[in-house]
Amino acid sequence: MSSDIVEQGIELMMFGMGTVVVFLTVLICITVVMSWLIQNYFPEEVEVPIINTSRTSPGSQAVPNQVPPIAVITAAIHQHRANKK
Repeated sequence: MSSDIVEQGIELMMFGMGTVVVFLTVLICITVVMSWLIQNYFPEEVEVPIINTSRTSPGSQAVPNQVPPIAVITAAIHQHRANKK
């Protein structure tokens, strides 16, 4: 009697695991096909940023419209802490 229950349990486990594997395989295939369709029929328009390649000497002034990265990071931290309160 005990071996019959174990056999049924193993059979049920294999059926369940097989179902999950098949489902995940189908899900991955559908996701790949959808991604391919979107990329081919609805391409994303990419705007290329203009990069300032001119080198400035250490004593020269930065471009007026350019904000130093440390200022942006500091402002983001202060805003996060203010919103957290």
